[in-house]
Amino acid sequence: MGSRILTLQRQARELGRLRTGWSVPSDDPKKRPRPVKSKTWVVSSHAEHYVEAAAAAWGGDVERWQPQGAGVPQFRVITKAEQIDALLPPGDPLSQCNEMWNKGGCMRRCDGQTEQLSRKPCLCMAEYGEDWHLLRQDQYKKDKVCAATSRLSVVLPDMPDVGVWRAETHSFYAANEMAGTVDMVLSGTGGQGLVPVTLRIEPRSRVAGGKTKHFPVVVVEVRGITPRQALTGPISTALALDPSGTREPLALEAAKPDYLAEAEGALTPDDVGDVYRRAHAAGHLNDQLIADLKEISDRLKAEAEPVDAELEPEGGWPAVAVPGGAA
Repeated sequence: MGSRILTLQRQARELGRLRTGWSVPSDDPKKRPRPVKSKTWVVSSHAEHYVEAAAAAWGGDVERWQPQGAGVPQFRVITKAEQIDALLPPGDPLSQCNEMWNKGGCMRRCDGQTEQLSRKPCLCMAEYGEDWHLLRQDQYKKDKVCAATSRLSVVLPDMPDVGVWRAETHSFYAANEMAGTVDMVLSGTGGQGLVPVTLRIEPRSRVAGGKTKHFPVVVVEVRGITPRQALTGPISTALALDPSGTREPLALEAAKPDYLAEAEGALTPDDVGDVYRRAHAAGHLNDQLIADLKEISDRLKAEAEPVDAELEPEGGWPAVAVPGGAA
């Protein structure tokens, strides 16, 4: 590997977003667009062929889409998938803050104790008390109360290109559970290697004040491996990409030479030795192959014994008189 600029934060390019809803324009032009929660994943990106690949994998129709504000037009698909298989990339893939946004941008960004922009203690807690997050969950005072914002970067192994996709949620409950799962995995892997996970949109409900409220929560599940595997160190890339072990062998593996057939067609033990050396150089030797090649080599050695020695009678051949010469 070549040299790198040590002061740069090397990170994979963001290819698109995984969303849990969308918005529709309000009938009143003075009001904000109305949010719509989705039971399935919504995939968006600047690149149309990325979204087309997502539609082929998880269903739905690709459409042009204009993000809120003055963003550049993109493409999106409202898939039919409630869950998506993904990989957690190396490092810490999760970023969380309590945030408040308006047309002027981010107005508050808080870690729960200190508001980062003003450097003051948590403003929402000072104004509304410890249960301030319930105001947000009750769809109240959205422009005055922060949202627990979680951004999780994941790799979608079967999508085009190499990079990460951002799954973003503003759910207080998802923030608690997502951080718990990711931090537990990081405690075992140390942020090294890939970890197979499933991102699932799970319907939840909460009863408060005599009312039942239904809402979706993004759930991160470790996929295809046991907690012991996830917590005892970095996972191999091969296991992370195929935790079930059911993937078809790679083309290179299928193209491995038939060393036994070549050895059976050899004429001398030296030819069998050449087969052995090529298998060894390719890293294809195993105990069974070594034993089979030795058996073929021994057989060829036995077949190569001089025939004249077997036919010569005891005591040697009798002398024969040669005409015109000595006996």
